[in-house]
Amino acid sequence: MSQPTARRGGMVWALVITSVAGFMAALDNLVVTTALPSIRKDLGGALGDLEWTVSAYTLTFAVLLMFGAALGDRFGRRRLFLVGVTVFTVASAAAAMAPGIESLIAARAVQGVGAAIMMPLTLTLLTAAVPVAKRGMAYGIWGAVNGLAVASGPLIGGSLTEHISWHWIFWLNVPLGLALLPLARLRLSESHGTGAPLDFPGTLLVSGGLFGIVYGLVRGPADGWTSSLVLTGLFAGSALFAGFIIYSVNAKNPMLPMRLFRSRAFSGINAASLLMFLGMFGSIFLLSQYMQGVLGYSPTEAGLRMLPWTGMPMLVAPIAGILSDRIGGRPVVAAGLFLQAAGLGWMSYVVTTNVSYGAQLPGLILSGIGMALFFAPASNLVMSSVRPQEQGIASGANNALREVGGALGIAIMASIFSAQGGYQTAQTFVDGLKPALVTGAAVVALAGVATLLIPTKRRAAELAATSGSAGASDSVGASESVGASESDSVLENAGR
Repeated sequence: MSQPTARRGGMVWALVITSVAGFMAALDNLVVTTALPSIRKDLGGALGDLEWTVSAYTLTFAVLLMFGAALGDRFGRRRLFLVGVTVFTVASAAAAMAPGIESLIAARAVQGVGAAIMMPLTLTLLTAAVPVAKRGMAYGIWGAVNGLAVASGPLIGGSLTEHISWHWIFWLNVPLGLALLPLARLRLSESHGTGAPLDFPGTLLVSGGLFGIVYGLVRGPADGWTSSLVLTGLFAGSALFAGFIIYSVNAKNPMLPMRLFRSRAFSGINAASLLMFLGMFGSIFLLSQYMQGVLGYSPTEAGLRMLPWTGMPMLVAPIAGILSDRIGGRPVVAAGLFLQAAGLGWMSYVVTTNVSYGAQLPGLILSGIGMALFFAPASNLVMSSVRPQEQGIASGANNALREVGGALGIAIMASIFSAQGGYQTAQTFVDGLKPALVTGAAVVALAGVATLLIPTKRRAAELAATSGSAGASDSVGASESVGASESDSVLENAGR
């Protein structure tokens, strides 16, 4: 692995640049949802066309995440980060100026390409710039900004649409992107991964597999789960993904080494991330509609009332990052997931056609604290569960699983909502919302259980001691001077 070039800027610059880039990419997942009626009024298009303004971004983003990370490892992470920011910024301007619904969908797809390149590289660039002992705090701030972007997408989109124009949902990215380009060029250090050649067969298999699966999940609720295109996407995508796993086990230089999943830390945190995003995305998607369609709030009013949930990461996530440095990421992530599950369970219990805001508040606060406790330590666990030269692809894999989890969550919970209720009346909406939220709570609780699979510091030391690895004792000694979550990583890698 080539070493990073001399650091051009400090930790603060790296944190600002990567957090802003992550915010832009995460925000665009759900920012369009509350603007769809206005977009339809201006550009026309059927309901299916409007859905594709959301789905086109999700699809290319999820499919190309691992490939974007691999390109950064091979050709330079800062270099590819600049490419990703450029593509994303230009596509955002194209979306803002789109003359018709078809051109808007195309611009959204290109936005997803740019996001897929820059998003996984934000973590690797941040990791390279931050000392080991301070990474929990840095990941905390990074996670707070990304969590806020995901959860506040409907609020920002609704407020801009209501008070200015839906075009500003996309114009917002342009000055941010233009500011990031010179800052990243001057303030970030270059680094590379293993230097192995690109894995084109693996890239084609995983991209095709993710495309089929995400396409089926995205289109299932609208087209019907038994439609030929949805079934073809799900079955073909699953077959290609299985082929990718088999290929990666035997390949000399695979895009995603399957041996990484032998680590309980890597497997546990990735399973938890997929399940967390499944429950959270689906819940936010339905609750934002509930507050507007049933309780009668405007998009801005609904977003403000969700701030105890969506705004909590800005307050709690940095503290969560510091805690993960001191006691390890595993207990912090598990606590966050169980609190998030409790919050969703509370919401499923209290929602009615005329529930007071005070009755909802405990659930919103619990969900907000839980989400905040998850984001920062989870990122730390992902990056510390692999060797430094593998952090790019680890970040790409984790982000891809999160995106697939989000698409799966919207699809599953929308299907439960439609089967048990619907949009006909306020009561039918509540009838469908309750079981969907129960499902979301159960899935997030299962994510908490998955987190418990991650070995503790003591267990990791035992694995290292019994492995016979020559470097085990060195790893144990080094672990005394670093955060618990990082020492888990060093010892776990030594024990493999």
